[in-house]
Amino acid sequence: MAGHTELTGIALVGLAALMCGMIMTRFRQPPVVGYILAGLFLGPSAAGLVANEQQIHLLAELGVLMLLFMIGLELPVAAFMKVWRIAVLVTLGQIAGFLLIAFALADLMDWPPAFALLIAFAAALSSTAVAIKMIEEIGEGGTETGRIAVAVLIAQDLAVVPMMLIIGDLGGSGFSTAGVVKVVASGIVLTLLVVYFSRKGRIRLPFAERVAAHPELRPVAAIALCLAAAAMAGVAGLSAAYGAFIAGLVLGNAHGARDLTAAAKPIEGLLMMVFFLSVGLLIDLRFIADNLARVLWWLAIVTVAKTALNIALFRLLAQPWPRAFLAGVLLGQVGEFSFLLAAVGARAGIVPEGQTPLVVSVVALSLLISPLWLAAARRLGAVAAKRRTTFRSLMRYLYGAETGWLLAIARLPGRWARAAGTVLPRRPARRPARPRERAPRGGGAAAETKARAKDDA
Repeated sequence: MAGHTELTGIALVGLAALMCGMIMTRFRQPPVVGYILAGLFLGPSAAGLVANEQQIHLLAELGVLMLLFMIGLELPVAAFMKVWRIAVLVTLGQIAGFLLIAFALADLMDWPPAFALLIAFAAALSSTAVAIKMIEEIGEGGTETGRIAVAVLIAQDLAVVPMMLIIGDLGGSGFSTAGVVKVVASGIVLTLLVVYFSRKGRIRLPFAERVAAHPELRPVAAIALCLAAAAMAGVAGLSAAYGAFIAGLVLGNAHGARDLTAAAKPIEGLLMMVFFLSVGLLIDLRFIADNLARVLWWLAIVTVAKTALNIALFRLLAQPWPRAFLAGVLLGQVGEFSFLLAAVGARAGIVPEGQTPLVVSVVALSLLISPLWLAAARRLGAVAAKRRTTFRSLMRYLYGAETGWLLAIARLPGRWARAAGTVLPRRPARRPARPRERAPRGGGAAAETKARAKDDA
């Protein structure tokens, strides 16, 4: 009977995830949001139908490894290298900006420095699954805005690996010299691989042709190589996620990678469902109800600060207002890898007691409110086709007369300048062009003959 009970529980979990995922896709939302809701409904703070959370967490760790493996496998290295400067600078700016915010808050909230670093890393990451879905829904996949946003997501995914290594080494006695060497060496290896593969470098793996000849071996080979690379990285003292990502990057640039990617997709979808389901299981509804104002306050701070920081960074890199505004909204949520960083920080012992439910709640709610961001992105999608080059014209086009206060703020610099007795430089007004006198038909000779005839008359 116990076996039947466990089987019934697995069936309920699968059906709940399927139904919630289908509902979200009906509203044109990412299925991962539905998986989080399913875990929330089935978790201990709601229906309590999932009792054995250890097995779920084990499968969730496999899901994380498979996700990083697939990101490396599908990484468009050549396309990324075309806009890598903007992507890297925006990612570094996001990390630097949140480091300043986190350490400023650490002085006020009495946080340990390691925990402030964890918060900065987690807040700097965006959700690859949610953002790409939003980009596809508003039709920006082939535009410059979509390409830049995807490149930033790729740069963030690349930054996850050194972030995990840094957070993991901060536990215990703190960051050691060996930890610094390990992070630097892993970063160098990753950079060299990306540069090599960007020059269309291809490798040929042993037994690749034999595996490619048998479709039933492809998914087995994908998951076996992913887990083997993760295990080897763990033995070497590195993160298992680093090994999975490197394995995917190498296999993605090998001969026959397309067939391997297609075979691994269903496995990735299944394990990703389990991962986001475990995220929903971690959400404590009682904690949110008891600390609702606190949770919403931190959610608003992270969301607004991140969106504003994104827009400012894109503007500093000479991107026009429409592109900066739309890309900033698309990247305004917190990413799924923030859960992974929080888990690594909890294992390293750098998360203060009582802070884990708050971090999980804020990150999960940031993903759950993605429909609002998608609605905003849809409304902004038409801006790409309009030539709105100033903040004032952008706000007027988006919201019309509803945002008089925004337009007033946009006019403040000019008012302050005039009050100080200075004159803002303005472009000289163009004089209207004089209408040209049209010559009579027939050319110059005919016109002269008609004029003489008129005088004679």
